[in-house]
Amino acid sequence: MTSHRIAIVGAGRMARAHAAAWDRAGYGDAIEYVVSPRTRPELEAAPHARWVKRLDDALADPAVDILSVCTPTPTHAEIAIEALRSGRNVLLEKPIAVTEADALAIAETARRSPGVLMVAHVVRFMRRYADLADRVADGSVGSVRAVHAARLSSGPPGGSWFDDERRSGGILVDFAIHDFDQANLLLGTPVAVRSVRTGESGFGTPVATTVEYAGGGVAQVLSVADLPADFEFCSWLDVVGTAGTDAARSEDAGDPPDDPFLTQARYFLECVESQAEPSRCSTEHAIAALRVSLAARASLQSSVRVPLT
Repeated sequence: MTSHRIAIVGAGRMARAHAAAWDRAGYGDAIEYVVSPRTRPELEAAPHARWVKRLDDALADPAVDILSVCTPTPTHAEIAIEALRSGRNVLLEKPIAVTEADALAIAETARRSPGVLMVAHVVRFMRRYADLADRVADGSVGSVRAVHAARLSSGPPGGSWFDDERRSGGILVDFAIHDFDQANLLLGTPVAVRSVRTGESGFGTPVATTVEYAGGGVAQVLSVADLPADFEFCSWLDVVGTAGTDAARSEDAGDPPDDPFLTQARYFLECVESQAEPSRCSTEHAIAALRVSLAARASLQSSVRVPLT
């Protein structure tokens, strides 16, 4: 096994998910630092990690070559750019940024850096979604004409940074972006977006979004993230083509275990060790998904169809 040293930046749920994935990949003891300015992290999967409050403290160690960035979205640009400028490899939680300008700045820095950047759109590594994408690429439905996706979840903890749409981007930027990314993967270039919401307000209240694509394809995405705390998360993706239909569903209790965070970490390691661009989860695709999310939010606020230029 090639030697790597890892820093986890962040102390929340996604930091724990990344740390656990690195541990399952055999790198738990290689997590040298956990960076969090205020909160002392509790990462069982990183038993030897040192808690430091500043990113510079981790970057000062030349042995650290990989950063998992799992912080609130508005901090992504500053952290990723600093890490990439220092030559580190960066696994950056989605969304890539909260604005397109920040996303483009990250991408430009990555182009100039010897380090590898991958935005962690983990749904691309979920077995059922990945298998569906492979089947569609092999012609299971012919030419894709329509996609229908849904993602239903309980809400985030009250009082968290998600409640502030200026920081999280709201449900369309932080949550629905998974489905926009899948629709882009299957249908190509998005050209316009229209979103509508129920009369209620709040981070997770239901939003329905229609995305139009070059060539005439269309995606319809339902996003709900305010269901009761005991609600069991579910998602699905239906594809309609010229030759039939195909679908993916979230895992059932009887399915073989799926570990997309581990699959994601291993793929990122392969890219790092070969110094290859992560074509399975490219920065270009991450920016495209963000553009759709931002246009959907603009449509929700203006109640009009928003063209993508």
